[in-house]
Amino acid sequence: MLEISTIIGYIAVVGAMVFGISYADGGFDFSLLENFISGPSVFITIGGTFFALLASFPFSSFKRIPAHIKMVMSKDKTNPYEYIETITELSREARKKGLLALEDKALAFEDEFLKESVLLIVDAIEPDKLKIWFGQKLDYMRQRNNAERHLYDRGAAFGPAFGMIGTLIGLVNMLKSMNLDEGPEMLGLNMSVALITTFYGSLLANAFFIPMSNKLEIAQEKEMLYKEMIVEGVVSIKEGENPKYIQEKLMNFLDVDRVQQKETDPEDKPSKPRKIGIGRQKQK
Repeated sequence: MLEISTIIGYIAVVGAMVFGISYADGGFDFSLLENFISGPSVFITIGGTFFALLASFPFSSFKRIPAHIKMVMSKDKTNPYEYIETITELSREARKKGLLALEDKALAFEDEFLKESVLLIVDAIEPDKLKIWFGQKLDYMRQRNNAERHLYDRGAAFGPAFGMIGTLIGLVNMLKSMNLDEGPEMLGLNMSVALITTFYGSLLANAFFIPMSNKLEIAQEKEMLYKEMIVEGVVSIKEGENPKYIQEKLMNFLDVDRVQQKETDPEDKPSKPRKIGIGRQKQK
């Protein structure tokens, strides 16, 4: 399912640009859009930005772009209450049968982080060492997320810069070939062509790179919140805490609005976890 706000945002940006360019004298003249189409300007701005990013980052960074676009364009279907229900059930199982009883259940989980976390507490590792290990892993994930977003942050800086470079190139060419006999009309035409690259650069930064970075940050922060919740839950199981206390403690990770939504929306209640949830066990 697509993220509706992202779709509306991009459509609205395109609509606003088309409206602003084509609306004149109380009506629309779509032929004015041709004034903003320039092949060399596209190559200088978009091509220059891409090649500068290619020179700044390893090629492996670009392989993640399709996954980032999918993450930004897709609606998050994760049900955090299913995490809580799953961890609470595991804590009850551990109290009744011991931690070793959780191994088979963990192997059936689809979520790799949840599976790995539960398998770790089954081993004879002290809770303090587990907290250190989990802390290091979460720190690494945050660093990786920051590095991935840095690509788009640099793109937001390169876009306007190459737009200005294209404008300077256009101005130099215009002044070099300027003929006084052509009149001010031709000078204005050449000047408008030179400025198109600045428009492309600003549009590239503000309509693609900055929204991508912002949306990616929101999605990654939510993902990290769920992972922190898993860590807190499995460490609590390792320490033998009461299942009810674990459940209430994990609920603190969710904001008040989502708690209220859970109380009013029966589909989000922990007693009826969704089948698409991350903590779901595979069918044997």
